[in-house]
Amino acid sequence: MPASTPRPVYRPRTPRLRHLSLALALSGLLLAGLTHPAGAATVPARGSAYLGIGVLAHDGQDGTPTSGDATQTEGVDVSAYQGNVAWSTLWSSGVKWAYTKATEGTYYTNPYFAQQYNGAYGVGMIRGAYHFATPDTTSGATQANYFVDHGGGWSKDGRTLPGVLDIEWNPYGASCYGKSAAAMVSWIADFLSTYKSRTGRDAVIYTATSWWSDCTGDSGAFASADPLWIARYASDPGTLPGGWTFYTMWQYTSSGTTVGDHDKFNGALDRVVALANG
Repeated sequence: MPASTPRPVYRPRTPRLRHLSLALALSGLLLAGLTHPAGAATVPARGSAYLGIGVLAHDGQDGTPTSGDATQTEGVDVSAYQGNVAWSTLWSSGVKWAYTKATEGTYYTNPYFAQQYNGAYGVGMIRGAYHFATPDTTSGATQANYFVDHGGGWSKDGRTLPGVLDIEWNPYGASCYGKSAAAMVSWIADFLSTYKSRTGRDAVIYTATSWWSDCTGDSGAFASADPLWIARYASDPGTLPGGWTFYTMWQYTSSGTTVGDHDKFNGALDRVVALANG
């Protein structure tokens, strides 16, 4: 698919309107507004999740950022959905940093990772990798090791950002992956401690405030060490999750040009470099 094509949006398990199925299209029936029967679900294929897959379905969208006094640096995040990314176009548009999906669970690696991760670096961007967490499949430590072994490592070259734990709504089942708040906090801690032992860096946590509240009990256990990447498609980042008093990055839309998912780093480019250097 072209990089600019909007991705299918994950929908939670409630009856919703959907587009015509291929079977109906082939039958030549011109039907619109077809509704799932009660209890039906649209569940994406394993491995297809991406940073912010649940944001629109659960939190919606309410505007975009307005210009202000704060200096921020534009970034993007990409996954296999975007395929081969036009990095030079993004660079020319003002994008200076990027994150690429490397892994999901312990069963998926992004087939476009090399083009995306190295391509961002090649045009001058500061780049990093992220892991889509599936706490219901394997332990946090196991997934952290898988992530580091498949592109999620770190080097102090001034151009490589620490890895990201993408922890958000489960697109394949129960939003909190069937875990209690205490069990979820324990799983996250297991991932983060293993990642730090492997790389020497504290990972960034990507999440949404509503998910964090529902699924961790609004834990403040990680705010002192792990930078926050907040997800909110609105004119401001809103209330932050437990413990964090500021955000480091903010994913503010999934409908940008060239690449849909756009982000702001909370500072000028020298602060992005500082995060890269640790």
